[in-house]
Amino acid sequence: MFKLAESSSLNINDETFTEIYNTYWEKVFTICYKNTDDLEVAKELVQDIFKSLWERRDTLEINTSYERYLLRAAKLKVFEYIRNKQLRAQHLKCVAEHSQKHSNITEDTIMQRSLSETLEMLVERLPQHCRQIFQMRHQRGLTNREIAGLLTISERTVEYHWANALKLLKKKLDGKYNADLS
Repeated sequence: MFKLAESSSLNINDETFTEIYNTYWEKVFTICYKNTDDLEVAKELVQDIFKSLWERRDTLEINTSYERYLLRAAKLKVFEYIRNKQLRAQHLKCVAEHSQKHSNITEDTIMQRSLSETLEMLVERLPQHCRQIFQMRHQRGLTNREIAGLLTISERTVEYHWANALKLLKKKLDGKYNADLS
């Protein structure tokens, strides 16, 4: 029903977005639900997909049908959710094992929280592209290829911004913690 010419911007208005949503939300939801087996998670994933479409409507370029784009987005979103769920489970397992090995959990927790807060603050101060790519790769666990596809940029550009983000964060963290030790 909806098909865009190659490399055209979406420029979706309210009415078109509503029509796209009404036409495809059920198919997107079905993919999300079948792969997560969780009604609430599936609803959140669908909401995230359409929210992203709406937010990027003026800059996003789709070289295929809306349906194909949205179904692929659903598969990627489910993949991302499952990977993040597994990473969280592994992280919790490691934290539990670590907690059993060390008696002074309070100090470790405070230091971890402090480092996490410092890192979050420093990430927020990164240039926009570096911050966005750092968050997608580090926090959401996406690969360079997935990030490049989602942002419609080259993998080389993703690598550049990732390396730049790491360099800036390392410099800031070295400066902060070396100053704290003095």
